[in-house]
Amino acid sequence: MTPNESVTTTMDKRPTAAEPETGKAPGPTGPSHGKKVAGDLARRGSLIVVWIALFIVFGSLSPDQFLTVGTLQTIFGSQQALVFIALGALCAFSVGEFDFSVAAVAGLSATMVAVLVSEQGLNVWLAALVAVAVAVGVGAFNALLIIKIGINPIVTTLGVATLLTGVSSRISNGGSVFLDSPALYDVAATNILGLPISFYYGLALAAVFTYVMTSTPLGRHMLFVGSNRSVARLAMVRVNRIRVGAYLSSSFLCGVGGVLLVGTVGGFDPASASTYLLPALSATFLGTAVIQPGRFNPAGSMIAIYFLATGIVGLQLLGFAGWISDVFYGSALIIAIVLSTLFRRDRRQS
Repeated sequence: MTPNESVTTTMDKRPTAAEPETGKAPGPTGPSHGKKVAGDLARRGSLIVVWIALFIVFGSLSPDQFLTVGTLQTIFGSQQALVFIALGALCAFSVGEFDFSVAAVAGLSATMVAVLVSEQGLNVWLAALVAVAVAVGVGAFNALLIIKIGINPIVTTLGVATLLTGVSSRISNGGSVFLDSPALYDVAATNILGLPISFYYGLALAAVFTYVMTSTPLGRHMLFVGSNRSVARLAMVRVNRIRVGAYLSSSFLCGVGGVLLVGTVGGFDPASASTYLLPALSATFLGTAVIQPGRFNPAGSMIAIYFLATGIVGLQLLGFAGWISDVFYGSALIIAIVLSTLFRRDRRQS
């Protein structure tokens, strides 16, 4: 299974004759076209429908606990780091690459900020800048190994993730690190309409990412590279430059996500970084089943993140143990990969 997606192009066709009775050019009308449109809309919104169904089910089973403002704040106000990590992974997946180091990069960034401020006395903003710069350096290292030397991206990024986890544990002396920074907390967690400001950062990031992917030459080139690198090269697209940029962007977003994470909660345990990887992958692949079926897209990933959060919170409120998170995320990832494969196959045949 690769993250490559199909890029389809359509040819504009001019009508060859007008219909004698109406004077209108022939077009795609009739029952079959209507069924096709309805089916396409159903696929684009299928996950949203299931999401609404989850709210109804959990609200019916546990109305006193689930149907509260606090539950909604938990669902929408606690996923900021995951949003940045998932969209970071999306940068790589969109161009046909893998990056399994995203969670470890965020963990290293969060650990560095706390250590540099609390133990080294560094200014919090300088510490955040250093942490993000190191994260981008990790992206450059990934790109060097994968693109320049030609090492398998799965092996490379898994190895780098393990390396970063060890480094994070070393600089934190094997334990949790803590950060008392009101300034960073204000930037990361100031309450706006009942949700932390970083929630709105995630929305803005997804909106910008969507614009780039759908309305700019860079976005079209990214999709082209993700679909077929050989053809993209023949079309004079700078394939390797886009691949390098994807790894750098991925690590940058994860670095920022790590800074927001430690700024929000006031501490971080480096050993917990790996717990963000499965949710990020699940959301990224599950997002291909909505909005733009069969294609990695930021809006779909955002919907998937909060869909998964709804499922986890709802199940926990019903009394299920902590193991339910792994089961739910793992099942979602398997289903997402299956759906993504089927949607892409359908797009190639249509």
